[in-house]
Amino acid sequence: MDVYDYIKFFAAFALVMGLMAGLALILKKLNLGNIGITPDSKRRIKIVETLPLDARRKAVLIRRDDVDHLVILGPSGETVVETNIKAKDV
Repeated sequence: MDVYDYIKFFAAFALVMGLMAGLALILKKLNLGNIGITPDSKRRIKIVETLPLDARRKAVLIRRDDVDHLVILGPSGETVVETNIKAKDV
């Protein structure tokens, strides 16, 4: 390959990247870039707190519809420790 081929490659690459950036800006301007993402005010589920237990496992407190659930996450899977905990608002 000579210098001309490298110039063509980088010009085409820059054109494609510019088109992708332009499309991203258009989607963001039309508010179409986050389809399927629920606004924070309408979310029913959220992670309240996480606590690392060791290098491989952690305890996660998940709130869904004002009820908390305690789950242990690890490499072998997840384990529900306690459910239907009444949510405390701090």
